[in-house]
Amino acid sequence: MGDWWQRNIMEPGKLPLLLALTAFVLTFVVTRVITRLIRAGKGPFGNVKAGGVHVHHVVPGIVLTVVGGFAAVAGGRHGFGSAVAAVVFGMGAGLVLDEFALILHLDDVYWTEAGRKSVEVVVLTAALVGLVLAGFTPFGVDGVSQDELQDRANVIATVAGNFIFSLLALAKGKARLAIFGVIVPVIALVGAVRLARPGSPWARRFYARRPRARAKARLRAYRHDRRWSGPRRAVQDWIGGRPDPR
Repeated sequence: MGDWWQRNIMEPGKLPLLLALTAFVLTFVVTRVITRLIRAGKGPFGNVKAGGVHVHHVVPGIVLTVVGGFAAVAGGRHGFGSAVAAVVFGMGAGLVLDEFALILHLDDVYWTEAGRKSVEVVVLTAALVGLVLAGFTPFGVDGVSQDELQDRANVIATVAGNFIFSLLALAKGKARLAIFGVIVPVIALVGAVRLARPGSPWARRFYARRPRARAKARLRAYRHDRRWSGPRRAVQDWIGGRPDPR
């Protein structure tokens, strides 16, 4: 275990990233627990107000993110200062992204259906950082051999190819596959070769005169959503709490 820690965390300088991810996840979990207790009217917690204005926790989150980010840039990747900066940044990012939906809609949608976006973004961010921490590099450069690394043309071709796959997946309305495909190229390839979702830019451009392709895309999207929307909502409710009824 000690050898693994030294080889995979300490030597590559990934300790700040690990600390930031841990602080990010713990801050999100603690924040959701507190907000759910406030919503249920339990415990000693309550909304913070200043002059009659509800101060959302995204405000201290922004402050912590700015302080931690600048401190991390100034302190480098090693030493006690960088570790503290990473923790501060992770805490701030957790508070900010927990209210991502509020920033997106410029409205207090925390306990509404639209507020589910915050949970999705937090889970997605944690997963992507976890992949980077595990050794994956954006656009699959981690899969290039040492000989290829010395050949800039091969590296550029690898990056460009994976970037194109991610763009194709995004154009086909598969945002999650496109984002994860930036880290794991095979995922982007899957999104790039499969049928586009109805309403996506790709479907509007290339399926306009192909009724069979449009019908097949709608049927596949319907089956996918019917299969996965229920479990996805259940997980979101378990993590972030059930939205208020309309």
